[in-house]
This record gives sequence, structure tokens and C-alpha cells, in this order.
Amino acid sequence: MATYLPPVERPRGLMTRAVYAFSRRMFGTVPTATKVFTARMPAAFGSYFGKAYRLDKKLRLPASTAMLVRQEVSSLNGCAACLYIGRWFILRKSADSAARLDALPEYRTSPLFGDAERAALDFVAELTTDKRVAPETFARLAGHYSEREICDIVWLVASETQSNVANLGLNIGSDGLCELRSAPADRGSSVA
Repeated sequence: MATYLPPVERPRGLMTRAVYAFSRRMFGTVPTATKVFTARMPAAFGSYFGKAYRLDKKLRLPASTAMLVRQEVSSLNGCAACLYIGRWFILRKSADSAARLDALPEYRTSPLFGDAERAALDFVAELTTDKRVAPETFARLAGHYSEREICDIVWLVASETQSNVANLGLNIGSDGLCELRSAPADRGSSVA
């Protein structure tokens, strides 16, 4: 799949060259999103996106729930780039997460997910697809999470959607950083 804008292979700015070097060390390659989007934007935008993900460390929500939320949003929005890079980061920290990531499309019935996670993922699905949430869905969520944790979930949906839209708008797909055993297309997604 070709991106709408050609990748910038040789960036000009010092900060962007540093980002490329850091990416090569981390991933073994420079992600397409960096070469297509970040390379064309002022350095502050790249810094903003980096800070957005580092803010996840400030959340009160369990890290395992946060990663499920980000993956579900990316799947629902059809962003292969975010799904694969998210999976790469998650599996780098914990190989045990693979089964839960693979079962995410069946979270409503899978024994790998508890009632609290199901309530959160139902909320995420409604917010992401409908851009609103039914009072009953919110009430189920509020039965499991504090007000702060609910705001954490909303932050995750908003920030992940922002990344998804940046990639989708420029036709940026997966870099194949890792293979998905359960492709997002299995859920009716239009991920290429």
C-alpha cells in the first residue's frame, strides 16, 4: 500500500534526524508514520505525540487495561499502523499479553477478560464508533472504575484516535513490526 505522500528518507532538521536514529535503534527501521507525517511537521508535533504516549505512565488505570483500550480503538478505527506498533510495544514488555491481544475481538465472551474490562471495552467501542455513549453503558463502566479512571479511558480513546486519523489520512499502513495472528479484518475492519 503506497502512502499518499512519499516517505522522507533523508530528513533535514537535526531533531528529525535524531528521531530517525532513535527509531532505527528501537525498531530496526524508521516507521513509515515518522517518515511521512512527523518528518514534515515542526519538531514540536513529534514531541507532542511522544509526550501523549508517555502520559500513559501517569494514568491510574491499570497498564494492562490501558493497552487493551488503545488496541481496541485502533482496531475499530482500522489503523493497522497503530495496531502493529502497539502490539510490538506490548509484547516487548510482556510476551504473556499475546493471548489477550489475540482474544480481544472476542472480549465479550473470552474468559481472559473480566467484567470490568468488558465494561471498559464496551464503553470504548460505543465512544469510538458512535461518538457518544448510552447512559446504561456509562453506568456499567462507573460500577467498575473511579471517576479518574473513567477520564483516563476517555483520554486513551481521544489520543489513540488522533494517531489513527493521522495515519489513515495519509494512507499509512503497517510496517510489519510484528505479525498479528488475529487480523483486525476478522471483525469487519477495513484495515489493509
